Amino acid sequence: MFLISHRGNLNGVESENENSPNYIKNAISHGFHVEIDVWDVAGTYYLGHDDPQHIVNKEFLSNNRLWCHAKNIDALHHMLKDGIHCFWHQSDDVAITSKGFIWTYPGKNLTNKSIAIFLGPPEDDFDKNISGICSDYIQQF
Repeated sequence: MFLISHRGNLNGVESENENSPNYIKNAISHGFHVEIDVWDVAGTYYLGHDDPQHIVNKEFLSNNRLWCHAKNIDALHHMLKDGIHCFWHQSDDVAITSKGFIWTYPGKNLTNKSIAIFLGPPEDDFDKNISGICSDYIQQF
């Protein structure tokens, strides 16, 4: 099962550090995968949730532990072209990642190909027949 840190968070939201390259590298060094927010502005990749903040390159995004959430259509287009694992969603129940996983909004039906999003710490009765979990509290899983 994939354990995916949401924006680099391990034990709760640290909005001032989220999506920064060093914060992401730290989560990876602890053995986790990381969901990150990626923008493309004039052919340059950036990380950042609400707006582009940190410049990164294709090599950084090509790390097989990253799940890249495209924040604009140019980011999605270029990441697909560059072979980077990515997906697009806004308020959809599910989104399909470029590697065929089902990125699933909290509270929606899950399958064995689903990545379940947990907004808080683990719940005792969560479905364990899934492909992965994404959370700001991933160390608690």
